[in-house]
Order: sequence, then structure tokens, then C-alpha cells
Amino acid sequence: MASKTAHLTPYTDFLWSREDYQDLVSRGVFTPEDKVELLDGHLITMAPQQSAHATATRKIRAFLSRAFSESRFVVDSQLPLALDERSEPEPDLMVVRGQVSDFSEHHPTAREAVLVVEVSDSSLAYDRGPKLAAYARAGIPEYWIINLVDRVAEIHRQPDGELYADSLTLTPAGQIAPAEAKIATTVAELLP
Repeated sequence: MASKTAHLTPYTDFLWSREDYQDLVSRGVFTPEDKVELLDGHLITMAPQQSAHATATRKIRAFLSRAFSESRFVVDSQLPLALDERSEPEPDLMVVRGQVSDFSEHHPTAREAVLVVEVSDSSLAYDRGPKLAAYARAGIPEYWIINLVDRVAEIHRQPDGELYADSLTLTPAGQIAPAEAKIATTVAELLP
């Protein structure tokens, strides 16, 4: 009779849940300086921000704060967004329905998100690939990539599976406006 042996693979990919991730955070395993986020069950470390990235983030936040000045929206920067059971990214900016006090016991969810913005330089491939797929899959209605490499804005709307049905690229002279807001600006005004 042949002996039964276990077949072991040299590497097993462990997928983290949001619950596991929050447990690690509450235990102090990660600090704010660690720049870690959870996407599709993977812990992702983010590169430190260059000054151009920080400047663009500030400019976009100022514009979105004007565009969504009504009290029924919150504009957040680099804070957690609960997409699903295995994803809790920290987008550069997001606009969610509600008031600040609505999120005292939970992070904003994909259902509450109106717009997510990533400012991309060294993270461009990641923001166009895994992040775009995760945001689309979660039903985020509008996703902007402010592409600092090519100095354009990539606008994605109408999530459809892991893609967006409506995508366009705007040059610096192009007018950009959130679908849920009434005001526009040029892409150049958002670039560093």
C-alpha cells in the first residue's frame, strides 16, 4: 500500500481580510509612517510622496472642497475606504456622501463613495491596473487618475466588472468636473 504524503508548495499566498488588517492596525503593527494599505487581500507598501505629488493632492483637495461644498458630502485625503472584505485602500482623495460624524464607527464604504482620485507618479501602473480593477469591481462611480508623468487626467466612469465603460484622457487645457458637482476647472489647475 502506497503511503500518503502531503504535497507542499514552497510558497503559499496568504490573503488578508479587512478584519485581519484592522486587528494588525489596532495592535500597533503598523504606524501612520508605514504607508500600508490593503488591496485584494495583499498588504501594499506605498512610496513616500514627492513634493509634486503633495502639491497636486492639495490643489485637487481645494478644488473638490469647492465643488462639494454642500454639507451632504465629505472630502477626505489619504484615509481608508472600505471597498470589500479584502480591500481597504487609502486613496489620495475621495468624496463620500454623508457628514464627518457619520464615519465615527466605520470607514466610508464603496456604496458611500462618489469619486476617488489617485495622484500618480511612481504608482501609475498600480493605479491603472489593480486599483482601477478594485474600484470598478466595488462600483465606485467615478475614478480619476491625475497622471503626473504625462501631465494629464484620466477620467473613468460607469464601472463595468473590473473596468470602466466610459474612459477619457484630458490634457492640461481640458475642462474637468466631477459628475456629481456643478463646477469645473482645467486639468492644468490641478497639476503641480
